[in-house]
Amino acid sequence: MNRQTDAFLHRAELTQAAADETPTAIGVPLPHESAALHVSGEATYTDDIPELQQTLHAALGLSRHAHARIVSLDLDAVRAMPGVVAVLTAEDIPGENNCGPVLHDDPILADGEVLYLGQPVFIVVAHSHELARRAAALAKSDEVVRYEPLEAVLTAAEAKAKKQYVLPPLHLKRGAPAEKIAQAPHRIAGTFEVGGQEQFYLEGQVAYAVPKEMDGMLVYSSTQHPSEMQHVVAHMFGWPTHSVQCECRRMGGGFGGKESQSALFACAASLAAHTLRRPVKLRADRDDDFMITGKRHDAIYEYEAGFDDAGRILGARVEIALRAGFSADLSGAVATRAVCHFDNAYYLSDVDIVALPCKTNTQSNTAFRGFGGPQGALVMEVMMDGIARELKRDPLDVRRVNFYGVGERNVTPYGQTVTDNVIAPLTDELIGSSGYRARREAIAAFNATSPILKRGIAYSPVKFGISFNVPFLNQAGALVHVYKDGSVLVNHGGTEMGQGLNTKVAQVVASVFGLPLARVRVTATDTSKVANTSATAASTGSDLNGKAAEAAAHTIRARLASLAAKELGGTPDEVRFEHGEAQANGASMPFAQLVNAAYLARIQLWSDGFYATPKVHWDAKTLTGHPFYYFAYGAAVSEVVIDTLTGEWKLVRADVLHDAGQSINPAIDLGQVEGAFIQGMGWLTTEELWWNRDGRLMTHAPSTYKIPAVSDTPAAFNVKLYRNENAEPTVFRSKAVGEPPLLLPFSVFLAIRDAVAATAPDAAPAPPLRAPATPEAILDAIEAIAATAALTAGTRAATSGGTSGPTSPEPAGAGTTA
Repeated sequence: MNRQTDAFLHRAELTQAAADETPTAIGVPLPHESAALHVSGEATYTDDIPELQQTLHAALGLSRHAHARIVSLDLDAVRAMPGVVAVLTAEDIPGENNCGPVLHDDPILADGEVLYLGQPVFIVVAHSHELARRAAALAKSDEVVRYEPLEAVLTAAEAKAKKQYVLPPLHLKRGAPAEKIAQAPHRIAGTFEVGGQEQFYLEGQVAYAVPKEMDGMLVYSSTQHPSEMQHVVAHMFGWPTHSVQCECRRMGGGFGGKESQSALFACAASLAAHTLRRPVKLRADRDDDFMITGKRHDAIYEYEAGFDDAGRILGARVEIALRAGFSADLSGAVATRAVCHFDNAYYLSDVDIVALPCKTNTQSNTAFRGFGGPQGALVMEVMMDGIARELKRDPLDVRRVNFYGVGERNVTPYGQTVTDNVIAPLTDELIGSSGYRARREAIAAFNATSPILKRGIAYSPVKFGISFNVPFLNQAGALVHVYKDGSVLVNHGGTEMGQGLNTKVAQVVASVFGLPLARVRVTATDTSKVANTSATAASTGSDLNGKAAEAAAHTIRARLASLAAKELGGTPDEVRFEHGEAQANGASMPFAQLVNAAYLARIQLWSDGFYATPKVHWDAKTLTGHPFYYFAYGAAVSEVVIDTLTGEWKLVRADVLHDAGQSINPAIDLGQVEGAFIQGMGWLTTEELWWNRDGRLMTHAPSTYKIPAVSDTPAAFNVKLYRNENAEPTVFRSKAVGEPPLLLPFSVFLAIRDAVAATAPDAAPAPPLRAPATPEAILDAIEAIAATAALTAGTRAATSGGTSGPTSPEPAGAGTTA
């Protein structure tokens, strides 16, 4: 271990030691419960679990066509490869060949037909990971699998033209938008597109299946949804659910990519383990992971809006065509979220929203941090920017006049009243602290004298709904055990993927009992302890599991308070649990002593807890209801500089203010905001997914798919939590913080757009910049805006009696080579 690492570990240990002695109050920025394990490399992930004797390793043989009929499958050559123990196909699955989370349209292994390039066709089981991989690579040979290629639909645009969808289109309409647009003083219309995004979790997809007696199976899975893994494995075998146990201690990231997509790997490992009666591990290499799993849905938009002289939207229409991939997966919920977040922070009196979940012969796209919300809100922000440029007004001012109000103009298109709106005062605070107005003037002055480098600045807000939009998923359970020495063990249905869920749950329980954090331990998520859990997704992890654990702890605390009142005097309601003691009537008793006395008195020292989110309801047919328990708010101001000759850009400064309610742990919440901001920035700028004409994903490794690096973080990165308290009685009045801040880097994309517009200030109001705004996209936009400027100049000259044709598109300092 080098000296720098040793010093870092020492600091982490000191920080953890301090946390162990700190009375655990809510709002204290305590370190992540596994921080020292993370930085030392001692944290146990699924692939780190010590392998049992006779463990075998599996790999998947993948299709090499986007859409084809399997003519023949001759696996003798695969079986003959060194170290191969068995090769399994769809015929070896005893139950249903399906791992789809909603519809039965997602085969575990292809059977007769392949629906995307990279679809698993067979499973190789061998003595080592490397030997399994080498044998599985024979799937590329015509001698092993012969295909008859069929027509492949690869893009959302193609699928839309064919009206080919994985689920029926969604359509939400309020008022008379067409009439309002037609009658408006000003109108804007256009198209826009945004790419998808690979989750790129640090730990890839992995499952380790261990056969148990009486046709049982223990599955260690890197998954956000252990109960779903339990269900699909049992379903594959035709077993009752109780025969399968799924456990997950932690994940090295998930971001939605391990909600439903981990099912295929859990099923494949379990099938091999049961067939061979030996433990089997399946760990997908990064390239295979990219090729097999779904991403964030990319989208193509057609939009139109009518607005008044102040920029207030009078009517709006949008069509969102989402690339769903070959199966439904979670596309229905993603499309619904997109519909429900099109409004973002703005009141829309008359609106028409259509979402199309387009069926394509590509990976089945799935959940990704934000779950459709970012795709819905992004086009609104693009529209707002276009309206401001059309009116030649500051985009901030246009956004302000469209904000949801308080007590009026506060009902969403889907019928939910916004009762907790803080976007206006939050924006006021951010605009003041960021110096937005003065910086905007300074940037205009800089651009006027800089022919090559152009700067841009932008503000964007977020209003993000919190809850699953399928009401029955908004429930959670927990178990709390208090041992005779006063230590506490907690198990809940949420999963830890690095976001700090276990830390927050431990803080909640420690706070109930008045204990330091070191006295509370959270164990691995396990379907044999808390059953029928929901996925850790939709930013609900702390809300649901924190409340469930709090309920269990309060039940035990009430029992202990009754005993303490007898021992110390007073009533149970007068007993306080603080600083590791029970206090009442001027006397105190150490918590451990009280617990031991409770044991001797045969008082139950464990309890379950359950929580169901109130108020949430949704009509999937009319797309109306109250789908969110509350909203989280935030805003950001970003400043960029672009090189007009190369298309390169740099984020110079970002100011972020986010509403986390009354934060349980400000350190963890700030980390989540910072991480979400950079991840969202990557989606909109550097992370480009590209399929070739054969349907092969060409950006399938770190060498070709560029996630943001440390150097992409701005030197001036000012992130703060907004002082607020949740209007709803969530766990300690906190708010979810996982997904909402991912929308804040819309400001980065819009700032790049602002800089592009500065290359030709008199050209078209809205620069035609697509997302992700790669250097190539930026150069394309610069060329397009230059051409528009030249055409405008030529038209003016012709009108005034000068040159009759358009001039050459050569604005000062703008590159003309993409």
